[in-house]
Amino acid sequence: MNGLRDTFWELPLADLNRAEWEALCDGCGRCCLHKIEDPDTGQVEHTNVACKLLDTRTAQCSDYRNRKAFVPDCMRLTIKIVGEVPWLPESCAYRLRHEGKPLRDWHYLISGNRESVMHAGVSVAGRVVSELVAGPLEHHIVEWETP
Repeated sequence: MNGLRDTFWELPLADLNRAEWEALCDGCGRCCLHKIEDPDTGQVEHTNVACKLLDTRTAQCSDYRNRKAFVPDCMRLTIKIVGEVPWLPESCAYRLRHEGKPLRDWHYLISGNRESVMHAGVSVAGRVVSELVAGPLEHHIVEWETP
């Protein structure tokens, strides 16, 4: 992998270069799903409705580089906000490393296999519907398990 140091994922997030930051993502696709936040309580409900750019079969963004042009409210996860984003799954590599925890065994950087996230049941691939056909978000509230 170009620009990546050996076992970079064990370093503090602040020590990662841009390529390492991007490579830390496990590709689960959960951050690309719509959430419903209660304005009074701040409680977040998760849905199985994917951003229009998320390929629902692979859980990969179809235009990652230009996503902000097509989805202006797409959130770019940064070291400044990683600890403040309440909806990141417990299994998220960024959240784990922010908390000083190791990556899960199924993370491709540990397993050596990009398909591990799917085999572990963490990926949303094949389990979500595009916002282009979903209808009301309230009809799509789900509980995502964290293996």
